[in-house]
Formats: sequence, structure tokens, C-alpha cells
Amino acid sequence: MIDILRDLIAIDSVNPSLVSGGAGEGEIAQYIATKLRAMHIDAVIEEAAPGRPNVIGVIEGKAGGPSLMLCGHSDTVGVEGMSAPFDPVERDGRMYGRGSQDMKGGVAAILGAAQTFASKGLSKGSIIIAIVADEEYASVGAEALVKEWRADAAVVCEPTDLLVGIGHKGFEWVEVVTEGVAAHGSRADDGVDAIAHMGRVLARFEQLDRSFAAHPHPLLGRPSLHASLIQGGRELSTYPDRCTLQVERRTVEGEPAGVSLSEAEKILEELRAEDAKFRASARLLFTRSPYVTPLDHPFPPFLGSEAAAMSFWTDAAILGAAGIPTVVFGPGGAGLHGIDEYVRIDEVLACRDALVRLANEL
Repeated sequence: MIDILRDLIAIDSVNPSLVSGGAGEGEIAQYIATKLRAMHIDAVIEEAAPGRPNVIGVIEGKAGGPSLMLCGHSDTVGVEGMSAPFDPVERDGRMYGRGSQDMKGGVAAILGAAQTFASKGLSKGSIIIAIVADEEYASVGAEALVKEWRADAAVVCEPTDLLVGIGHKGFEWVEVVTEGVAAHGSRADDGVDAIAHMGRVLARFEQLDRSFAAHPHPLLGRPSLHASLIQGGRELSTYPDRCTLQVERRTVEGEPAGVSLSEAEKILEELRAEDAKFRASARLLFTRSPYVTPLDHPFPPFLGSEAAAMSFWTDAAILGAAGIPTVVFGPGGAGLHGIDEYVRIDEVLACRDALVRLANEL
């Protein structure tokens, strides 16, 4: 299994939707499918989108019974600033390289568990191995997966330091555009400063973010809002006629879909009422829902670890929305999306063993 982990890290699978020219998941999908077939596991490659393959392997038991899906993603973020991102290095019980923690360590644990299942056989039920594309951008892999495949329960093996993740926040991206009037910097009466108007929007967003502290979710904590990207102006001597702001709103269970757009539009309406020259619009760019594992889900005690909410979004939300009760459980490390990324090897092994125990219990 450690050799598999090295091989996975050595394969460039940078998400091309994040980085222009990224290698994508084609080569790594072929590798995973070949490994599964060598284990005598039926495996298929299915395109979630053109050139963006998922790999699905199925292990059938000798009799009917529950189905368990083990899910991971094969893509990674970019490698800017890394000297040797695809050269796996083992040091002090850690495996370094791009994707080692996020989440090729989890994928290696899944494949290690699959090898155990295939060699020993299942008395009943089935195991579905699902390694999907594009989690780091738009999760087209998970969306395609749930259209064709179902399971009674699932584990997404993202890095949790071997905690059992039973929920996480969602997120929404909103773009706000303020419009001014371009004019020479000496013509104060002619110009309308779109950037100054955006400053008012930012101040209201800051107030809104502070207000979330009064009503935290019992598991997921408080929602949050931050300004991510801003652009405006032409040159120093001209009043800016346009300013664009993109914000991210982290959402919690119980909030309506599109809440961030509603909040932004309310703020813009208030500012228009205060100033007749204020012109602005907002639009929703992208959204992913929060997820909380059903209260009667049996996995946390079977996996033998403490249950907790995760700070990051995962494909568990897509599986859960499709009616597949899901937890998040995987090996930890450090350097997530950073330059010095690593996974702890002992936790990869422990994750594999926990997945095997879970399947046996089910």
C-alpha cells in the first residue's frame, strides 16, 4: 500500500480547471483501474465530463446485504513554489509530495482496504470503490457518480487526522459590482467613485459577518463571510466607473439556499435608499450546501474515533444530498494546499485497517 501511495503522488493529477494546462485525472485513473483489476476487482472508468474520468470498482459478497461506498478524489491543486512536487519523499514517518495529504493518502488507504476485501472475500453485501475527479474545483466527478451509483452508506477519506467527520459548512460565492462615472481626477463634480461605493458595501459585509456570532450552529459553529477578490479603476488620475468584488459566505445547516445573494441584495437596496447616486448589482456565482451526517448513522463507533465537524467542504455533501449517509474519515498530515505537504504513514495504515473493520461490522 505504501508503494501505491508513492505511485499516486508521482502521477501529476493537477486539476486543469484550477491551473491552465493541468494534467488532470486521466493517467491516475488508468493507474487506479489497473490496480483494482490486478486485485480481481471489476473496475470501470466513467467520464464525469470530457477528459475528467471517475474510477469505480465493485466487490460483491457471496450473499445480499448492505453496500458500503469508499470515496476519494484523484485531483490535486497546483504546484507553484514546490521544487519537486511529484517526487515522493519518505522522512520521519511522513510521505511528502503534492496530494500526499489531500488526498492520495486517503486513496491509498481505500486501495489497501480493497486489496484486503478482494483477497479475503465478502460473506455478504458489497463494497463500492469510487475515486472521483474534480473535487478541488466543482466536484463534477461526485455529481456524475451519484447519478449512476447508490450505496447504503459511504466514507469519504479526506484528511481528518482519523477523526470521524460528521458535518461541515457549505459555501456560496457572490459577485458585487458597483458602478460610478468616469471623469478626470480634477473634475470632482463630474465623477462618481465606484471604489468608494464598494467601500460602503465592504463595511456592511463586515457588520453582517460580526452578527453571525450571535447565532452559531450547535455542530458547525457560526457562518462567516469574507472578501476574496476586488478589482477596480483605470488609472490614478481618473474616477473609477466600475468596481468588482467577489466574496465567499460559509453556510450552515438550516440556512436557505442562496442566502448570501439575498443578504447582498438587501445591503445594496439599503445603500441605494441612502444615496441616489449609488448603483450596484449582485449575482450568485457558485454554491455548495453544508452537510450533517444523520443522527442515527452507525459509523462513528465502528470507526473507533471521536466524532467532530470538519472545517472544510467535501464531496460528502453531494453523496448525502443523494440519499447516501456519509461520514468523512482519513489520515492526517500537514501542508494542505501548501508547499511542504505530507501525510502521516502510520495514519494511512490505520485508516486502511479501520475501513476493513467497518466493512466487517456491517
